[in-house]
Amino acid sequence: MEIRIDGQALLSAIRYEVAKLRCSACGQIFTAGLPEDAGATKYSPQARAVLAVGRSLLGLPLYRIAAYQAMLGVPVPDAAQWDQIEAVGDCAYKVFAQMEHEAAQGELIFHDDTAVRILSLMQENLALVAAAQAHGLSTPTARTGMHTTALVVKVGEHTAILYYSSRRHAGENLQGLLDQRAAGLDKPLAMSDALASNAMANEAAIIRCHCLAHGRRKFSDLAEVFPHECQVVLEVLSQVFDHDEQARKEQLSPEERLVYHQARSQPLMDGLKCWLDTQFDEHLVEPTSALGKAMGYMQRHWGTLTRFLSAPGAPLDNNLAERALKLFIRQRKNSLFYKSTHSADMASVLTSLIATCVYAGINAVAYLVALQEHRGEVGANPAAWLPWTYARSRAAP
Repeated sequence: MEIRIDGQALLSAIRYEVAKLRCSACGQIFTAGLPEDAGATKYSPQARAVLAVGRSLLGLPLYRIAAYQAMLGVPVPDAAQWDQIEAVGDCAYKVFAQMEHEAAQGELIFHDDTAVRILSLMQENLALVAAAQAHGLSTPTARTGMHTTALVVKVGEHTAILYYSSRRHAGENLQGLLDQRAAGLDKPLAMSDALASNAMANEAAIIRCHCLAHGRRKFSDLAEVFPHECQVVLEVLSQVFDHDEQARKEQLSPEERLVYHQARSQPLMDGLKCWLDTQFDEHLVEPTSALGKAMGYMQRHWGTLTRFLSAPGAPLDNNLAERALKLFIRQRKNSLFYKSTHSADMASVLTSLIATCVYAGINAVAYLVALQEHRGEVGANPAAWLPWTYARSRAAP
């Protein structure tokens, strides 16, 4: 068997020239009908889905797609592209809300922030700055920052990826999600770095974990300046991460993994804790130096950095959330900004569903096509159209 791979535009077009005939007797004009596969609308569900995936997954700016399409002889203006992407979002927002509700019941949540630019909020910031200066203040008292939060939530055997772009920090978005959590459930594990913006208003509602990879990075960045001290920390953490990888390969349950780490990683981490304490107690390191700050970070957050030694299923790092944020970082680098909060919300909805599909190995284009073709069913029962339930129902005979 041989395979030939061809290339084409993101969007292709077929032009139908419809024949018209006039009756010589009565003068009535008869117009030939279109073939069944022509469809009833100019843009097919497949075309809309391709545009949504091109924008949200590939990070292609709409003006760049427009230029590419024009070069290949199928011009599609960027404004027309946005209209079609918005039509996909209109079919998807109820599924996003349902996925959000399902995620609120999850047992493990990874979350992190990255910067985002929203023009309408940037214009608000100019007004806030002007108002502050009019009152003799150098900076506004209201928040002016803009953030995209990624929440990667383990819900049983499924993973939901949610994005939010607004003025709210990751901790506030996490609090908003957990406000939908059913009463009586066990506290979820919440993994993040130790930035204050990741903290919730009600931290007592979660089991907080902090990213050990962030703690390790502080020492790897200083390895050339303080080779001996950093090597002590990095060797211990390397063994701990090796233990976690081995537990993953052996497919240990959360409880078995906890016992495994307590037997192999606990002595290593206890020894590291004693060594860190000695560095400060015997004044072997200057607390305000770069090395002292790295050590101080480990000491201050020791309990949350070592949560994997006390809580079943607690992860070591926040890499899942950081990888999830790369989609929005790619969009930010390529497209720079969103025009309004509405367009930022639409991007959040579509990117959430697309990223969840990609993580689960589901064809995101086919999924978005299905949402459009079954819009009535989706609106009536969005729980049946979550990425994982959609895949299961489609696989059934």
